[in-house]
Amino acid sequence: MALVGSNVGLGKSIIAHVPVLLFALLRFVIAIVCLAPWYRPARMRRVSRAEWLNLFLQAFFGTFLFTLLMLNGVRLTSAMAAGVITSTIPATVAILSWVVLRERLSRRTVASVLLAVAGITVLNIARGEAHGAGANSQAWLGNLMILGAVLCESIYVILSRRLTQTLAAIEICAYTHLIGGLLMLPLGLVPLLTFDASAVPAQTWLMLLWYALSASVFSFWLWMKGIRHVPAQLAGVFTSVLPVAAATYGIVVLGEQPRWPHGVALACVLAGIVLASRPGRISRGAWRGKAAGADPGAGA
Repeated sequence: MALVGSNVGLGKSIIAHVPVLLFALLRFVIAIVCLAPWYRPARMRRVSRAEWLNLFLQAFFGTFLFTLLMLNGVRLTSAMAAGVITSTIPATVAILSWVVLRERLSRRTVASVLLAVAGITVLNIARGEAHGAGANSQAWLGNLMILGAVLCESIYVILSRRLTQTLAAIEICAYTHLIGGLLMLPLGLVPLLTFDASAVPAQTWLMLLWYALSASVFSFWLWMKGIRHVPAQLAGVFTSVLPVAAATYGIVVLGEQPRWPHGVALACVLAGIVLASRPGRISRGAWRGKAAGADPGAGA
């Protein structure tokens, strides 16, 4: 989540020179090339139809649709609105895990989610007041897109919790990006026809390469390995790190001045993570499952 959050500022810099749809396609192409060793026909034939269906749904919601909604939504709405809306991801994940996975909403989980949401809301509201939201007649559409991206991310968390019980994390990463790349191909080819690559600075290409590797490979693989051993509700709490990491990137790299809301947000998020990670019924069950079960993807 820290890698994903830090890529927010990086993505804005890239979009200034590369169209959104082409940028999204190149991200998938780079990921597919890096993950090529895991596209083994013999192994892919052993994936069941139900697993392929889950992989398609995860790729559609968690990579393809999320990317389109988030990048286009940020262009239409203010940073304050986008930050406040994305801070609802933990709450959305907790609700979906309760509805879909039948995970019990313990008081500890609810408290940790509320802490995370409260901290990030304070941070983003304060940033909006400091820098101004800006008038935009299409802001409502951008807000709607960001809300759709939040729902897609929450569905992605739920589906990844299921898939990691039967498939290795690196395989999920490879297959979902292959599917996502195929979905993005017809959209990304349109701007490619009129795109002037020579007008893009070399630094932007390097940023795009790092963005693709960190967002599509590194962070994805780390998330898959982690979600395998924790309940979806607890994993949802850690998505709160995303907007906090984005704020940290702005302070360190973009030169934004830290203020007291940053401290409040970080304190709330860390408190929520500590509270959710303390041994409890859900946590003990997850760790007992880890100790008792063998890794189904260890030999993949």
